[in-house]
Amino acid sequence: MNFVTPAGFRDVLTEEAQRRERIVRAVQERFAARGYAPIETPTLEVMDVMRAGGRLPGSAFRFFDSQGDLLAMRPDVTLQVARMVATRLADRPGPFRFRYMQRVFREAEVEMQAKARELTQMGIECIGEEGPEADAEVVDLLAEALDVAGARGYTLALATVGVLRALLDASGAPAWWKERVLDAYHASNFVELDRLTASDGAAILGDASDDVQGERAAVPPVFATAIRALPRIRGGREAIDEVRALVAPLGCEDGLDAFARTYDLLEEAGLGERILVDFSVMSSFDYYTGIVFEAYAPGLGTPLGSGGRYDNMIAAYGTSRPAAGFAFFLEQAMAASSVPAACQPPERLDAAASASLRPLRIAVPKGSLNGDTIAALAAAGLDVSGLADPGRQLIIKNPGVEYVIVRPTDAPAFVALGAADCGICGKDSLLEADPDVVELVDLGFGACRFVVAEPAAAAGAADERYRELGSIRVATKYPGITQAHYARKGMQVEIVKLHGNIELAPLTGMAERIVDITATGTTLRENDLVVVEEVLSSTARFFANACAFRTDARIVQLTQALARTSPVAQAQASKDKE
Repeated sequence: MNFVTPAGFRDVLTEEAQRRERIVRAVQERFAARGYAPIETPTLEVMDVMRAGGRLPGSAFRFFDSQGDLLAMRPDVTLQVARMVATRLADRPGPFRFRYMQRVFREAEVEMQAKARELTQMGIECIGEEGPEADAEVVDLLAEALDVAGARGYTLALATVGVLRALLDASGAPAWWKERVLDAYHASNFVELDRLTASDGAAILGDASDDVQGERAAVPPVFATAIRALPRIRGGREAIDEVRALVAPLGCEDGLDAFARTYDLLEEAGLGERILVDFSVMSSFDYYTGIVFEAYAPGLGTPLGSGGRYDNMIAAYGTSRPAAGFAFFLEQAMAASSVPAACQPPERLDAAASASLRPLRIAVPKGSLNGDTIAALAAAGLDVSGLADPGRQLIIKNPGVEYVIVRPTDAPAFVALGAADCGICGKDSLLEADPDVVELVDLGFGACRFVVAEPAAAAGAADERYRELGSIRVATKYPGITQAHYARKGMQVEIVKLHGNIELAPLTGMAERIVDITATGTTLRENDLVVVEEVLSSTARFFANACAFRTDARIVQLTQALARTSPVAQAQASKDKE
């Protein structure tokens, strides 16, 4: 028997525990000095109570108690505070300023995902106060807490959800289209956002994975263009003016005046070098109602913390009250303390200064995507010397850039966990891994299709088996994509995961059907297999680590360069000019 802790959980030994204790004491003293009083919430909540507050951050551990209630181990504290204020403090006028330090628990959403499932969350909630002054207080206090915790080189990315809300409301688009746009923003998926806001009427472009294939959203081009441009606006105070110029002609400036005032207050507080206006920071859209912000440190794979204004959440549990707050993970703040002090975010540096930083690290796929990837990087102006013939080298080091040579299926993990800043792989690898990354450019090469296939001689047998037994067996190398496809269809399937020669499964009776990639269909035909359904299409994508994308200007520059040479982006640009 191995006496080990469960995956994602760990012991904290004395030295680290003492360091944690010192940081916690110092941060709590700062919170208390600003008038924030301590609270504690229960480890368990009724699942429906958590869901009532909006989108849950992360996947919660769930189980039934002896009374049959579905319970969740808290994945976040803010929802609990909202519930507590609406019920326990309903008869008290406020305002309230609360602080907390509690463990939160989040299940890994992908099998064997290398993520901690128990984290120490510290944060504050300011309830009953509204306006730029309250927003600036919350952001300033997050910066103060990270400084006390020893975090270095971090950036505070700010935006306001009011502008996007106004654009969507004024667009006249159908509800399904708005939901797709929100999902694209939430996932930081620029490629999907571009597809949804395409100039040919914002069409759903016939992807077999879509629920509304071929349906077009009647979105005026001016609104589609603004929605597409908004998340690409970033910078200092001038970025707010750029957003205003974009949306003012459409009457969609909601929240911009208050946001601008908040920015000015933060500058006056000395945070001008730390804050970055970035309208791609729109996660948990149904959770926030005004300012949103996230803290990023270079070299880390995930954000340090996040927060914003959530005026509607308390109303889900009772009487509405304005509210804002933030939370950060102690473990992430401690990790950020090891970032060299000289490593300032390249957003604040000119090109010459950026060149003096550590090399940009790019995950480059082996195999069929390799040649086109090298060509795309070369066309974008990067030095690709030695990349075409690396021999046994796994990392190619050139001036200003390092290439990590990986399998396409491994590229998402390298980027999501911060081992690479950005990378290239097929859309299929991103879908299967479901990593927390920013999808930036559809590069257009490596086109292939995911299909469902079965033996030609057994046509209809699988359907008959499903009618009789209510399930069929499907073999695949891509269980995540396969499960999602059949879940959309509402079909029960038994998935057999194989690593190669998928075509053998139905030929030997192991499975009735397969889900696999095909480019020409030749292998299927040679094995007497016929396509039954289209699942989805896939091309190569350029993607980045979320923290690196928001702290390293070189990734933005590379994104722009790759988009200029991408046939997909060029076709879209040509349509926009028509």
